[in-house]
Amino acid sequence: MADTKEKQQKKEVAKAYEKYARKFTPKPKYFMNSLKAFITGGMICAAALLLENIISGYGADDKTAGTYSVIVLVMLAQLLTGLGWFDTIGKFAGAGVIVPITGFANSMVAPAIEYKKEGIVLGVGAKLFSLAGPVLVSGITVSMIIGIIYWIMGIAGGQHV
Repeated sequence: MADTKEKQQKKEVAKAYEKYARKFTPKPKYFMNSLKAFITGGMICAAALLLENIISGYGADDKTAGTYSVIVLVMLAQLLTGLGWFDTIGKFAGAGVIVPITGFANSMVAPAIEYKKEGIVLGVGAKLFSLAGPVLVSGITVSMIIGIIYWIMGIAGGQHV
């Protein structure tokens, strides 16, 4: 009986605290945050397309131009992260700068910079792949599964792959 009363009292205290905390928690500006993310992400994509078109204008095929464009975006994101500017842009733009490949580049470089005081090997080297490792493992695993499925479908369909 006392245990039930104690649980009820804890629930009431938790509800009261939640109500109290809501008074001081700033309300997010969903529309403005979404608009900033949309505009910034769109500007990044438009700049990448412009760069791709410029590279294509110099005679590169579309695939090569796209590859160079992605490389430049990754390098710029890494440079901005190293200079400490990416976080400032990210605070303004939110998901608009994080969702494209620039966010992946930032999330690879940021831990390495954070742990540089621990040395090149144990700090930068170890933390550089803290995000890339799981991404690579999942990518390789999924591609193997898809490859096996295609191989099985090829055998079942009478085609030898």
